[in-house]
Amino acid sequence: MKKARAAAAVTAAFAAGVVVGPLVAAWAQESGGRAETYRLLNLFGDVFERVRAEYVEPVNDREVIENAINGMLTGLDPHSSYLNARTYRDMQVQTRGEFGGLGIEVTQEGGYIKVISPIDDTPAARAGVRAGDLITHLNGSTVQGMTLQEAVEQMRGERGTSIRITIRREGAERPIELTITRDVIRPQVVRYRLEGNDIAYIRLSSFNEQTGARLREAMTRLRQQAGSNLRGLVLDLRNNPGGLLDQAVQVADDFLEQGEIVSTRARRAEEAQRWNAKPGDIAQGLPMVVLINAGSASASEIVAGALQDHRRAIVLGVKSFGKGSVQTVMPIPGNGAIRLTTARYYTPSGRSIQATGIEPDIEVHASREQAEAGIPREREADLRRALRNEGRAQQPQAAPALPPLNLPAGLAERVARLPPEGAPAFDAAKPETDHQLQQALQLLRGLAAVQSAPGQPMQRRAAR
Repeated sequence: MKKARAAAAVTAAFAAGVVVGPLVAAWAQESGGRAETYRLLNLFGDVFERVRAEYVEPVNDREVIENAINGMLTGLDPHSSYLNARTYRDMQVQTRGEFGGLGIEVTQEGGYIKVISPIDDTPAARAGVRAGDLITHLNGSTVQGMTLQEAVEQMRGERGTSIRITIRREGAERPIELTITRDVIRPQVVRYRLEGNDIAYIRLSSFNEQTGARLREAMTRLRQQAGSNLRGLVLDLRNNPGGLLDQAVQVADDFLEQGEIVSTRARRAEEAQRWNAKPGDIAQGLPMVVLINAGSASASEIVAGALQDHRRAIVLGVKSFGKGSVQTVMPIPGNGAIRLTTARYYTPSGRSIQATGIEPDIEVHASREQAEAGIPREREADLRRALRNEGRAQQPQAAPALPPLNLPAGLAERVARLPPEGAPAFDAAKPETDHQLQQALQLLRGLAAVQSAPGQPMQRRAAR
């Protein structure tokens, strides 16, 4: 208690712009005599006081302190940050599944704002914003020098108002100028349809509080539409930037009968956690393909990794983003919250995918041009200060290697890794132009045909 009171008093003193030498010294002594910490805290107080006294214009104490806190957090890794009261409220609204703005998931890289993924059916997606785009200017003003939170706040606003963004895109000769009208973003996190009359297609665009319930509704309705004709399921996680851990666990649990879904390991061993599946598969053992790409991150990778490790689904596409860290949002009463990286997560087999990503079982590229040109998509490992991969989880017994797919002979070989020459460009409104999806459908129909052939009883692909 004494240490907590002393530390709180030091924080209050700095916030007031006062350096209290004896108090800081006492705190350092009670904290084990960390003289270097004492000197650094005095350094912070000295710099803060000089800024207040000597900066060319008067400064706002709260803004200066908040900038200092945010700098401390963003200097740790790409995903830790300070959320002021307004940003924290916005985050809570977004988590519930409704927020105002453009509809893009962003991070910061090299001083610019990088688009991780546009959200389906939002102003940004309709305007043509793409994953990997670098936003360099907002309304003509450079984003250099802005924090990520400041840029996000500028992009958000009242419905019907517009913002002009300047984008630098890989392969484009000139910057791209887009004027986008803000809207209330209510992302339809689950989209679904029947492909033909035999394959269920479900796309998850993010993981918010509605995802698990909407997924189960979608599966129920698809079963009603298809009746006994249903032969397989495609779960599309491409360009899904992630979201809530508990929703990722729920989605994976919906398709698994038993076994581990994911585990997290923090700085202290006693804080490790593990989530296990409960009986009940909403797809009733139907063969599954999970689609992933470089925009599939975080919660998407938890789901893909769990279903892949249990061999409940075939993972098809290209390597995922590689965000294998857990952020905990810690409210600070009256002052927003901090988003702090507190753990790494591991797939059931013990893989840490931090900075490595999920490798698909079958690699299929969306575009022949990008694959042949070798154009890289930036991933977690390319971000400044990204956490390193710690390798396999340290468990008393080493996790086994992934079992083989055991697909019928020749089935995987019939999957085309590249679109054919002269294939039409991808159009989201035309599923026939989606090469990865078409290969998934072909794979599932081929698998169903083999399993239903005479002498080949249907095999339930349940979790082991």
